[in-house]
Amino acid sequence: MCKGLATLPATCLKSAKDIKHKISFLLQKPEPHAADQKELKEKTVTTAAKRVPDAAEVEKWKESFNNVMSCEMGRTVFTTFLKSEFSQENVDFWIVCEEFKKNPPSKLATKAKQIYQQYVEADAPNEVNLDAATREKTRQEIENGSPSCFDEAQKMIYTLMEKDSYRRFLKSKLIQDLCQKERSTNHEKKGCDWADSRHVLAGGA
Repeated sequence: MCKGLATLPATCLKSAKDIKHKISFLLQKPEPHAADQKELKEKTVTTAAKRVPDAAEVEKWKESFNNVMSCEMGRTVFTTFLKSEFSQENVDFWIVCEEFKKNPPSKLATKAKQIYQQYVEADAPNEVNLDAATREKTRQEIENGSPSCFDEAQKMIYTLMEKDSYRRFLKSKLIQDLCQKERSTNHEKKGCDWADSRHVLAGGA
């Protein structure tokens, strides 16, 4: 084997070494697509973290559960609360049902099966709390693949969140902290406004 390599021209051996070096470099280099996705995700998380709901938004959430679910920021904060209670699958299911209705008819059947397997069927990865009758009716409905096949299950989960999780959400430390932060911000702003007014009244520039 060694004798065979020795008989090869030097240029061939050099080319082989160069190819080997390039392959080793490519294997060690992370895929740019994965790196880009990670960077995008980090930027998204950072942007979301900077966005804080104002007092008007929080007050609206206290008025009704519908105000929470009809507002993107409301759903985001409510989802954060449900994560702390290990029941995030409920709001996730409600949201995917809303998105499901927007699909073109040609994709409904496939999407319906995916949602059913993910959230509805017994022992699903993110199984939501449905009674046996609703679960069975939903199973039958998805065979038709209509936009309304999850309506009954979605309504049941919505009612469950409204009567149970939403009440705890309003009393949660998360909401209390948001209200406290808003009060602190307003207090600081009023303090600055008062100081500015004194400065003007005193004849300051």
